[in-house]
Amino acid sequence: MIFNPLEQFRISILQKLFFGNVDISITNNTIILFVILVGFTFLFYVNYSTNTFIPSKWQYAVENIYLFVLQLFKQQINNIVALKYFPLVLFVFSFILFANLIGLLPYGFTITGHIIFTFQIAFSLFFGITLINFFNNKTEFFNLFVPSGVPKPLIPFLVVIEVVSYLIRPFSLSVRLFANMLAGHTLLNILSAFIFNVFKKYALISFLPLLFIVFIIVLEFCIAIVQAYIFSILTCIYLNDIYNTSH
Repeated sequence: MIFNPLEQFRISILQKLFFGNVDISITNNTIILFVILVGFTFLFYVNYSTNTFIPSKWQYAVENIYLFVLQLFKQQINNIVALKYFPLVLFVFSFILFANLIGLLPYGFTITGHIIFTFQIAFSLFFGITLINFFNNKTEFFNLFVPSGVPKPLIPFLVVIEVVSYLIRPFSLSVRLFANMLAGHTLLNILSAFIFNVFKKYALISFLPLLFIVFIIVLEFCIAIVQAYIFSILTCIYLNDIYNTSH
């Protein structure tokens, strides 16, 4: 990794497995997804089954995550009927947060640093929300692409712009998360390699760039949280379209 900062994003096959002609090999990606599953089970199921009147540290953390996402949801979607989609937003926020933070651990693997993975999440949400919107609102769904209060001669041009901006939603959503994770982790890896080489030659002054590394790690930690927050907000905004298609 010292010589190739992108090696940390390489998917490695740990155990080859085949189900007929289908490759179901276990990779480092598989392991991280399993770790996230265990984390979810521990935080949300085990914690919920052992709730006490005086909350433990873990229970307090889970309740704060829940309340934080609930407040975020209500700020973006002011409709009590929409609360049925809250578990989806809570899952999206928690999953991306877990995935981002695990990538910061030693020997961790950042699955959100792969564009194909972030695109799968973004496109699944985009496709599902579009279907729900269409089946709930029928032809009124197309009002999303017709801005209100504009001169009629401009409507065709604005409709094209609105359609294009709507279709690029999954791309912008996935690229934003992927690019931030990839760039931040790559920069951290390059600087770590630089400090390692400085330490070998000038051990007495290596503490100065080491402090900078600590700052970058803290910044990466904040970015991991912010990216989960932004992804969840945009998901809420897209869900809000379901209740705001009519003019």
